[in-house]
Amino acid sequence: MAVFYVLAGINHFLHPVFYLQIMPRWVPVQLAMVHISGACEILGGILLLSDKTLRAGAWSVIVLLIAVFPANIQMAADFYREHNHNLWIAIARLPLQFVLIWWAWLFARRRVITE
Repeated sequence: MAVFYVLAGINHFLHPVFYLQIMPRWVPVQLAMVHISGACEILGGILLLSDKTLRAGAWSVIVLLIAVFPANIQMAADFYREHNHNLWIAIARLPLQFVLIWWAWLFARRRVITE
């Protein structure tokens, strides 16, 4: 899970145009928001690596996934309006977001044994 979020966060910096295209129009300073969300994903992934920060990392991932959900809605709406042949991917991303939140929640409720 940690590697997944670190790589996803790095992708925000490598391919910002993709994220800008799915950003809801009402979000201000869009490029900065792409970079901030990418940095948050990287940080969340790094926090997942240590037992001491695992729960904080998992909760930060949950908050981030909720915060970026409007981008997934925007993507689906745009693909529908454009008759994009990849509409099915945009629609599949919507419930996938809930699966990712559930996955992070499993980590957030883990009890870490400290000695």
